[in-house]
Amino acid sequence: MNKLLIGLLVCFASTAGAQEKAKELKSESKPAKEVTAPIVTKGSVTINGKVVNYTATTGYITLKDEKEKARANVFFIAYTVDGADKAKRPVTYTFNGGPGSSSVWLHMGALGPKRIVMSDKGDALTPPYQYISNAYSWLDKTDLVFIDPVSTGYSRAAEEEDKKFHGYTEDIEAVGDFIRLYTTKYQRWGSPKYLCGESYGTTRAAGLSAYLQDRYNMYINGVALVSSILNFQTARFEKGNDLPFALFLPTYTATAYYHKKLSAELQAKPLVAVLKEAETFVLGDYTTFLTKGDLATAAEKKAVLQNIARYTGLSEEYVMQSSYRIGIFRFCKELCRADGFTVGRLDSRITGKDYDDAGEGVEFDPSLDATISGPYSACLNDYMRAELKYENDLTYEILTGKVQPWSYNNVQNRYLNVGENLRQAMSKNKALKVWVANGYMDLATPYFATDYTFNHMGLTEEQHQRVKMTFYEAGHMMYIHKPSLEQLKKDADAFYDMQ
Repeated sequence: MNKLLIGLLVCFASTAGAQEKAKELKSESKPAKEVTAPIVTKGSVTINGKVVNYTATTGYITLKDEKEKARANVFFIAYTVDGADKAKRPVTYTFNGGPGSSSVWLHMGALGPKRIVMSDKGDALTPPYQYISNAYSWLDKTDLVFIDPVSTGYSRAAEEEDKKFHGYTEDIEAVGDFIRLYTTKYQRWGSPKYLCGESYGTTRAAGLSAYLQDRYNMYINGVALVSSILNFQTARFEKGNDLPFALFLPTYTATAYYHKKLSAELQAKPLVAVLKEAETFVLGDYTTFLTKGDLATAAEKKAVLQNIARYTGLSEEYVMQSSYRIGIFRFCKELCRADGFTVGRLDSRITGKDYDDAGEGVEFDPSLDATISGPYSACLNDYMRAELKYENDLTYEILTGKVQPWSYNNVQNRYLNVGENLRQAMSKNKALKVWVANGYMDLATPYFATDYTFNHMGLTEEQHQRVKMTFYEAGHMMYIHKPSLEQLKKDADAFYDMQ
């Protein structure tokens, strides 16, 4: 098939030819035997009408084993506000997902002092692309440490350790070790500490919330989950696993609503009201129908058929031919097939054009390949040398397939579910707060699947009170949409003000 099938991501990167490319780039995959000291620069940004002066620290921290042998050089970019009291000043460790993604998306899309210039909707502009000061940066509330996991960005493993970081457990240990080292080296043990991850980065953040407590006795004040995926059963479209067919449906509804594919009756209502109807259908008749399987009666099949078509904008014939179960890539291809375009997976507001309109699946994700990949790559590479004064001739791996195959050896013969890790962390740390940001148009990590996950974690009433859900009328990277970026900043301010 295509790169959309690799697995979960802030985005899913293509691994076509990854092994061959890895051979060609083998020399690039090795770190230098020694790394130079981080580069320090100064900058300022105006946020909420106030000038924030900061220090940017760009470079490596080396992970070593017990014998002081280098295992990997982990690249980071840290922004710390000048003159702040470290005992009171929060520090947020942040990363994106993949697996295989650098931290560029959160860095230059929402949190950092610079952001990519895009249209207010979130479309890419004409190259050459530009970045500007980010008036919606979180830097007025927290220092920021952007981490590139091993094999992403400029981070590289030692040659003999090359594949020993490419798995859930290995990744948690490596990023956790980096956080411990940074916290120690830069004297942040006394600071309020936060984690922020996007997509698979939320999987990492949930795992780290427990790992840092259990391994290093490092207790976190808060975890921000942007486009969350904690329970992988909710997103694996496989025969015998009906859960994603139900949980993705409300996002199909949001997408169909945006592209005006629903009935006139539904289109006349506010989006949130229509989504509530779809959610009610999913939690009621549709879940019962899926549970019954072949035992469903003809009357039940007819009623469910009509409602799936009603809330997805697809024809009853297509729904029936799909066995009442609409897979994500089929939906992205089918919804606007008659109009000659596909809808994006990361952001279903974004459309693309395939060579073959008659195909079953899409050729590419327009919300990745035709929207964010070019601007973010160009601007990050420009910004690194032009303003951070950091030079490195390695390829900055924005989004790489070289981490594949990713190991899930810790969950053989079952789905990964780090919701339990987060629950344990919240149980042991009664001060830990969680904020979850969801995009209604996100077909990578649908909001209703996240809702399902948190409602099945076994949280107490008190723990549920420490979880805040926010929603945006955009996709996976909701911050590319200007109105959502503005609201995300307001919600971030409220999250940090809770400490």
